[in-house]
Amino acid sequence: MTKTNECVFCKIVKMELPAHLVFEDKTVIAFLDIKPLNPGHTLVIPKKHYRWVWDIPEVGEYFESVRHVAIALQKAMKTEMIVSGISGVGESKWMHAHTHLVPRFQGDGHGDFVNSRDAKDIPNEEMRDIAEKIREKCSTRPNGATS
Repeated sequence: MTKTNECVFCKIVKMELPAHLVFEDKTVIAFLDIKPLNPGHTLVIPKKHYRWVWDIPEVGEYFESVRHVAIALQKAMKTEMIVSGISGVGESKWMHAHTHLVPRFQGDGHGDFVNSRDAKDIPNEEMRDIAEKIREKCSTRPNGATS
C-alpha cells in the first residue's frame, strides 16, 4: 500500500509537486489531469489521504465539491456533457481516492465512451489558460458562499 509521503496526490496537496489548480476548499482540491482525455479534464481529490472513496468521512461534502467543480467545468468549457469516473475504488494505480471530470465535445474523437489511452498532449500555456477559466467559474459556490 502507498504511504502518504510517497503518494503523488498527497504531494500535490502539500504543494511539493506542481499542478494546475482549479478549486480548493477546506477538504478537497481540484486540478487538471496531466494526461487529459480532453481539454479541462479535472481530478477532484480529498486533501487527506484516503485509499477508498467510501473511507472519506464526509463523503457527501466531498461530492458537493465534485458537483460544484463539474458545474463550473460545464460553464468554463462550454459543454453540457461532463463524464465522471470515481477512482480509489480498487482499480486505480493511484492509491488516493479521486474523481475524474472529463468534458465531452462533439467530434472529440472518443465515440460513445472515453478511452483512457487517448490522452491529449496539451501545451503547458494552454493548460494554464484552461485552469484559469475553470477557476473563474469555481470562484463562488451555487449558494453564494465563497470557496
